[in-house]
Amino acid sequence: MDFSTILLIALALAVDAFAVALAAGVSLCQVNARQMFRLAWHFGFFQAGMNILGWLGGLTVRALIESFDHWLAFGLLAFVGLKMIWEAIREAKEESEGTDPTRGRMLVTLSVATSIDSLAVGLSFAVLEISVWLPALIIGLVAAGLTALGLRLGCLLGAASRLGSRAEIIGGLVLIAIGLKILHEHGVL
Repeated sequence: MDFSTILLIALALAVDAFAVALAAGVSLCQVNARQMFRLAWHFGFFQAGMNILGWLGGLTVRALIESFDHWLAFGLLAFVGLKMIWEAIREAKEESEGTDPTRGRMLVTLSVATSIDSLAVGLSFAVLEISVWLPALIIGLVAAGLTALGLRLGCLLGAASRLGSRAEIIGGLVLIAIGLKILHEHGVL
């Protein structure tokens, strides 16, 4: 597989990570270097790791996951999106701090949700008998880079618009929309 094909695959896989990072940046309003590193590292690591796991799993796992991978991705994204919306509403009432999507279980949940497609691509690499190591490295690096870019752009957008808790609601709605898009791509909606 040539480099340009691998790069296109990596960009296609990183679109969800970019969109989620954009939503996270809007909801956070201010992002420090540590938060940016955590989100970019986890998204990149999970994209590469899921690609390798998919490749290792080969055809056996594909048959088990293929029928519900889109539902799993939707469920994870919808859960996180609804949690962001709930936190924004609660924050508006209580004026407490919202959930940081670059920490804890939410970080892991978002990392898994945005990397499920990479697992499927890894499975296809196994079927096509393509070595996964270079593609996984490129996929991870592109995902990390686009995640950092999305987080920064989202932060700038959120700060410029001064949306406050409304930005977190918008971010949650974006995550739910990404989940619905995944269902649509799989012919469910």
